[in-house]
Amino acid sequence: MSTTTKRRGRPEAPVTAPISTAPSAPLRRYGPRVAWTMTASGWSANQFSALLGAYRTGTGLSQSAVTGLFAVYVVGLIPGLLAAGPLADRYGRRPVTLTALGLNLLSTCLLMAGATAPWCLLPGRFVTGVGAGALLAAGSAWVKELSSPPYDPDGPPATAAKRAGMFVSAGFASGGLAAALIAQWAPAPMVTAYLPHLALAVGAGAAAYRAPETLPACALPGAAVPPKAPVPWSRFRRTILPLAPWVFAAPTIGFVTLPGLVAGGLTGWQTVYAGVATALAPGCGLAVQPLARLLATRHRLVRGTAGPLTIALGLAVAAAAAATAQPWWALAATAVLGAGYGLTLSFALTEVTALAPRTALARLTALFWALAYLGMFTPYVITALSAVFGVPALLRTGALLAVLSCVLFGWLNRSRRAVTPRCPG
Repeated sequence: MSTTTKRRGRPEAPVTAPISTAPSAPLRRYGPRVAWTMTASGWSANQFSALLGAYRTGTGLSQSAVTGLFAVYVVGLIPGLLAAGPLADRYGRRPVTLTALGLNLLSTCLLMAGATAPWCLLPGRFVTGVGAGALLAAGSAWVKELSSPPYDPDGPPATAAKRAGMFVSAGFASGGLAAALIAQWAPAPMVTAYLPHLALAVGAGAAAYRAPETLPACALPGAAVPPKAPVPWSRFRRTILPLAPWVFAAPTIGFVTLPGLVAGGLTGWQTVYAGVATALAPGCGLAVQPLARLLATRHRLVRGTAGPLTIALGLAVAAAAAATAQPWWALAATAVLGAGYGLTLSFALTEVTALAPRTALARLTALFWALAYLGMFTPYVITALSAVFGVPALLRTGALLAVLSCVLFGWLNRSRRAVTPRCPG
């Protein structure tokens, strides 16, 4: 007799196979696709930096006017960062990032129009800052989450934390060099130098457009993060605040301050030299990432102090370059400063990712970038004080301050151990 019986009046339920939890198709790796928006952000920032000399000679703008245009970028960037972080934590990473990329495109169009209408340069640089800041705030969080489970199950946690920084560094390096080479040899350099960024930004938008929103999925299985998880501000102040301004103080000294000090020996090659310096600093920052990964296995004090100590060495070499006006010494100093930038940025992004709750990741990332970009005012402080103290003395003082930052960081964290990140990846 059969062991299967039928219930009266009810049809027998069909036998179904168990539901498989395996994905029907391989998961797409959206993290690297969206990270190209970070490259567009870095490219837009440094393409103008490499053209500072060309604007002085080609448009008749004064040194103070060109310096002011460079500073307007930071004036727009800080509110862009501080506004986009909370917006991305509330409305999502995707809409804020794509909107910021649109502003990034608009800013380059305004700068191109500045070749015939110089008044467009001021709003162009301001919108560049706003768009770049919003991209860094929302895009960094989006890239990090897309580079982590469940969107990238095999993504290494260290790569997820630092991917945005690596892609933005690639943009810093490439944008300045490409703009300088075009400005040196191509016709209509104030227009053609910006064309690569237009192509890059459009391509980055196309690559990121189909990427999913990550904010609704911030509470992953096994990671119980309350809707309003507390932010560990004390740890942020101990680990990030002493180091963040050095992130951009170091490379901007290398590609803004030093080229002008050695320009006397670069007749006819000032623009190319500025482009090489602009690429060298972030390029060396990328090159030291294997060392940063090695240091990540050591004590937090070692990881945190390696960057500023390298910057202190770079400032000492920069002081020698400023005293002798030797272009090669200036490039050597820029390379060391770039290495310090890469080590400091890698440590800071990893720390921010570790301490931030998912619901505040974009906000804390934006605050870090805002503190880091304050360092971009360093060349103007040096220019303002150089008539009284001299550039070599100021650079040596900067080296001493970098060492003191290491001492302060070590003292604040002397009895602290690394904290496990709140969410995986």
